[in-house]
Amino acid sequence: MLKEFREFINRGNVIDLAVAVILGTAFNAIVSSLVDDLIMPLIGIILGGLDFSGMALHVGNASLTYGNLIQAIINFLIIAAVLFFIVRGYNRLAEQKEEAPPEPSSKPCPYCATDIPIAATRCPHCTSQLENAVA
Repeated sequence: MLKEFREFINRGNVIDLAVAVILGTAFNAIVSSLVDDLIMPLIGIILGGLDFSGMALHVGNASLTYGNLIQAIINFLIIAAVLFFIVRGYNRLAEQKEEAPPEPSSKPCPYCATDIPIAATRCPHCTSQLENAVA
């Protein structure tokens, strides 16, 4: 069982996932700072000094801080937008790297199965007349 666990940990996917989680956590800190320190104050100014973090509904002794939910939704939307643009850019780069396969320069003769040029009208090996020849 220990051997299986060691093999599982040593797989590249597990280590890649761990690195991705660590980078995601660091990215979360950057986005949270961006939202908390720049975007939310601007939204507050636009909405007349509204501060989402202080929004709460008090019911008896309980306090429902729905402002934190609004803050989390805005954080999520910003992170989703940034990731969308990153993945979109990566996909466009990957598409550019993929080149179309070259056009074939030969085709098999339907009679003798040897390779002949695409534009051939007669097979040079078996001298058969080709029906689908390109003129």
